Amino acid sequence: MDSLITAAARALAAGDPLGALKRVALRDDAPALALRGIAMAQLGDLVRAKALLRSAARAFGPKAPVARARCVVAEAEIALASRDLGWPAKALDAARATLEDHGDRVNVAHARYLEVRRLLLIGNLDQAERALAKLDAALVPPASRAVHKLIAAGIAIRRLQAKTARAALARATLAARYASIPALTAEIDSASLVLDMPAARLIACNEERTLLLDEVEALLASEAFVVDAFRHVVRDAQTSVSLARRPVLFSLARALSEAWPGDVARGALIAGAFRAKHADESHRARLRVEIGRLRTMLRPLANVIATKRGFALVPRRASEAVVLARPVEEQHAAVLAFLTDGESWSSSALALALGAGQRTVQRALDSLAAAGKVQSLGRGRARRWMTPPVSGFTTTLLLPTPLPSD
Repeated sequence: MDSLITAAARALAAGDPLGALKRVALRDDAPALALRGIAMAQLGDLVRAKALLRSAARAFGPKAPVARARCVVAEAEIALASRDLGWPAKALDAARATLEDHGDRVNVAHARYLEVRRLLLIGNLDQAERALAKLDAALVPPASRAVHKLIAAGIAIRRLQAKTARAALARATLAARYASIPALTAEIDSASLVLDMPAARLIACNEERTLLLDEVEALLASEAFVVDAFRHVVRDAQTSVSLARRPVLFSLARALSEAWPGDVARGALIAGAFRAKHADESHRARLRVEIGRLRTMLRPLANVIATKRGFALVPRRASEAVVLARPVEEQHAAVLAFLTDGESWSSSALALALGAGQRTVQRALDSLAAAGKVQSLGRGRARRWMTPPVSGFTTTLLLPTPLPSD
């Protein structure tokens, strides 16, 4: 490898893409194409970066399997950055196997970290956690060690584990200092800010206030009767009951918990749970049926008693009843949450991340665009959607990820 290629590679490893381009910008041999592609990716031109890496892989040919495999890994990283979540997993697996066979432990770890970050992005926290546990951060360079801890912090944040997240971010910061890569340090700093932003709203006695992640964690560990609007679970310190598939019952439970220790009028419950503007006898009869079902579901945690004007909630063990709600609640909050990461998403990638149909996601995007909350770039299959971040809120906690229930 000539001196210019070596110098460009070192510049990229240090997070200096302009320094790398100064050395290889006018060259079209395979190593230079690969380095130019990585440099363009670091500069944010992902389309050009992807094209250069594919050209490099072709130029290397079958006689340079390791170099081609590294190009595949780099292209997978670009796919992740551009939110192309439907990348060919088999190609990345094959590239990782090639790198393992040739003893390239650093890029093997990098490929695995990309897989874990994709799992985290689409909300597969259990799979991401298991995959991360198989990776030994002590065997990789400081930059990869920082990424390892950053992923661990991301999992902890999505699980609302503030103490674990802070510890992981502290270790990530230390590793990033050794790596001396400004972009990596900035990413860790950005993740750290999440812990100081409102993560949820606490609604109690018809009043509400915002909670930081530490306060959410403390609430879930307390003796309170909590109706959480993240997972649609009702819980206290000993028991949890899922109402995720019973939206009417959850609506009733939430209304009763918000009003605790007071009651809620029958008309208000009918309007909230059944979306009925004018209650008639059929609505009142249905309310009695649904309240009976709610009593049965909540029997281990609370009772629902009738009052002169409606119904009231009486927790069995807890001394208070509260509602834990998302910082922002609207019809298409899940779609909006993914877009608030500042990256551009395709409708197919959003559908994959949300586990929803692409047509359903497209209708949500059209509705958000009509309201001026998102904007599209490009046309046809190249169309991407994005929006500025929601100011002052922990947008990762708007994502449709379950709260811990035990």
